[in-house]
Amino acid sequence: MKINKIILSFISAVAILLSTSVVSFAKVVGDKIVLGAAISLTGKYSSNGVHTQNGYNMAVDRINSMGGVKVGGKTYKFEIIYYDDESNPKRAAQLAERLISQDKVEFMLGPYSSGLTKAIAPVTEKYGVPMVEANGASRSLFTKGYKYLFAVLAPANLYLDVAIRTAVELNGGKGVRIAQAFEQDAFSQDVRLGILDAAKETGSEIIIDDKLPKELNDMAATLVKVKQMKPDVLVVSGHTKGALTAIRQIAEMKVDVPMLAMTHCDAAKLSKQHGKNSQYALCASQWHKTLTYKDDFFKDGMTYAADFTKEFGYDPPYQAAESSAALLVFKDAFERANSFDQKKVRDALAATNMQTFYGNIKFAPGGQNVDKPMVLFQVMCDSAGKCENKVVAPLKWASAKLIHPVPKWSER
Repeated sequence: MKINKIILSFISAVAILLSTSVVSFAKVVGDKIVLGAAISLTGKYSSNGVHTQNGYNMAVDRINSMGGVKVGGKTYKFEIIYYDDESNPKRAAQLAERLISQDKVEFMLGPYSSGLTKAIAPVTEKYGVPMVEANGASRSLFTKGYKYLFAVLAPANLYLDVAIRTAVELNGGKGVRIAQAFEQDAFSQDVRLGILDAAKETGSEIIIDDKLPKELNDMAATLVKVKQMKPDVLVVSGHTKGALTAIRQIAEMKVDVPMLAMTHCDAAKLSKQHGKNSQYALCASQWHKTLTYKDDFFKDGMTYAADFTKEFGYDPPYQAAESSAALLVFKDAFERANSFDQKKVRDALAATNMQTFYGNIKFAPGGQNVDKPMVLFQVMCDSAGKCENKVVAPLKWASAKLIHPVPKWSER
């Protein structure tokens, strides 16, 4: 890629800073707008950290190649300083301090995950540094009164709310029996709260409420209970590793459940990893390439997906798409502010009301995007074993009909 990327680990950054060839970065260096980002390039979130970084880089390249950012009659190009936060919240906060205090970055892109965003947000708030983030969905981020945090994605409590309501609708409006298992991170716990709210509002019952193990490598204990208690819906949220573990063990143990609803299916590349064993999984997603949103930079989801696949060799998960959208938001805000003054840019971000290939973006006072509904897709496979993710809800964007109940393993 032509983007001038600076990818530094915390240790290598120290060595470079000690050398005589170091450039002193600020918010604008010549014709460059320098953004800072702490990204999980190692550790348990590294796969999604790479998706996030690829999404950022894709947008930087596209914006720069299409005229850049115009402020005060001049044209600027984006550049990003990356540090590896190692999937560690404490390290993420340290690196945010470093980016702001030593690298003199005055605008930030968010990390991957709600937990790491929670670690960085107090730092950016303390210094008055606007941060546009694309992968921290925990609703608790948006109740703390932060003025400099803006998230392009829908909050976590809405991820699988629609799955429960769909199950109730398919049950003739009667409540359903729900089993759930969640990772103990901020994001997954907010997904859980959304399920609890949906259950209460629909008269449904939580009959299994389990914690996934820290390493996300075994959920057999939960699945034994599912086989015994026969819930109507099984909900799982454990990021990429949790999704892969769930599909593997559900297939191994031949667990029958009418609806399996999950997060992170696309990031986990379920059908590629597990083939037809992933069939019928119902997956929450912030975005799907078949949605009809449009913008001037990526045209639409299908075009974005084709360009991304050509560049990176795989179909983009929503983590990449929403990360690209974050750069479009920054470009729009800089140009409307017509300034690099942090307060003016913050105010421009707060007034954002735009459509991107990823979806509509409009921020509430708390910083969350209130104009971006979730979608559900289902993994569907043909007789040859080729699997695709097809949107089944909301009906407005559905490209296929939901298959429910999921066929029993003995019938597949």
